[in-house]
Amino acid sequence: MTSKDIRSQITIEAVRNINAAKALVFIMIISSIAFLFLVWLLYFREGTENWPAYVSRLPTVNAIFNSIATIFLILGFISIKNRDFKTHMRYMIAAFIMSCLFLVSYVVYHNFVGHTPFPGQGWIRPVYFTILISHIILSAAVVPLILSSFYFSFAGKFETHRRVSKFTLPVWLYVSITGVAIYFILNAYV
Repeated sequence: MTSKDIRSQITIEAVRNINAAKALVFIMIISSIAFLFLVWLLYFREGTENWPAYVSRLPTVNAIFNSIATIFLILGFISIKNRDFKTHMRYMIAAFIMSCLFLVSYVVYHNFVGHTPFPGQGWIRPVYFTILISHIILSAAVVPLILSSFYFSFAGKFETHRRVSKFTLPVWLYVSITGVAIYFILNAYV
């Protein structure tokens, strides 16, 4: 089977027929709504006083989802470098699923707990906030990048997919890795 045959299998006809400008506007709207919801959830909504026991385990679950997503991203990168398009697609979809599961778990956790203040003092405080602020900014940027990468791939616009994905991959990796780092730093001080 040639790479052209595989690429035609990856393309979804319904997505191919969507105008790129309309798709990107839709992606930006959805991404903005999601980001604004998270800002509201974290900084403007109070957590509850009592929550189910499983909620205290969700930060660990979130770190696991981010770690698995990181592994899938790296494997997806390796597979595309080897021009194994089908395997690449599977790994990237798996990374996307892990990131979506992370997001659901993250929302559930912060719905109950609210904002998590950082209690650390000394040199770790500026280190933590540097990582956290860059993580937050890039997590806002990565959602439209990921969705755009998937759109261009499934629409069969592989050159555009490749150009967008050159930005998407490092940002997505950074967000996933720093999410785990934030978890470990917070756990060391909580």
